[in-house]
Amino acid sequence: MEGKHYHFKIYKPYGMLSQFASNSTQQKRKRFLGELDDFPENTMPIGRLDEKSEGLLLLTTDGKLSHFINSSAIEKEYYALVDGAISEEDILQLSQGVEIGFSGKKYQTKACKVFKLKQAPNLPERSKKIRDDRHGPTTWISITLTEGKFRQVRKMTSAVGCPTLRLVRVRVGNIHLNTMDIGAVEPVNIPQTID
Repeated sequence: MEGKHYHFKIYKPYGMLSQFASNSTQQKRKRFLGELDDFPENTMPIGRLDEKSEGLLLLTTDGKLSHFINSSAIEKEYYALVDGAISEEDILQLSQGVEIGFSGKKYQTKACKVFKLKQAPNLPERSKKIRDDRHGPTTWISITLTEGKFRQVRKMTSAVGCPTLRLVRVRVGNIHLNTMDIGAVEPVNIPQTID
C-alpha cells in the first residue's frame, strides 16, 4: 500500500547504538538496533540515545515525522540515577539551566522540569552492574527537556557535582516507556500531535 508508514517504540538496551549499521571499523563489534527485530525497510530512529543510555526510543519509516519530532520542542523525560545525595539547590540549578560544554563551546541549557523521585523507579535490572549504596548515597531524579544536545543530561548532572550512573528515557511527548522489558519492540501509533 502506497504511503503507509510504520512506527515502533523500543526499550533500547544499555550498550547498544541508536543506529542500524556502521561503516566504521571501530564499531564493527558494536550492537545495533536491527538485532531487536526484523524492521521494515527504511526504518530510522527518531533522535538518539547514546550507547550507555537506555529506555524509550521511537522508530519510524516516515522521514517527515522524524524531522518534526526532532525539530519541535517536544518533551523528553529521563530518569537519572545520580551519584550523591543531590540537594534542592542542585535541583533548582538544573531546572533553571546550567552551563555545559558542547562542540568545544560553552552552552547554557534551557529551563526544564527537574524533581527527585520519592522512590526508585520500577525498571528492569541493567545488564551492566551499577555500583550500590555501600559506596555512598545515590538519588533518582526526573529531568524533562525540550532540547537534546549530545549527552546533555549527563553533562548537566556533572555540572552540579552529581555524575549520572544510569540514564533511562521514559517518555517522548505523550508516548511512555511504561512496563516494557529491555529490548522489547512494540508497534505504536505516533500522531502528528505527539506533544
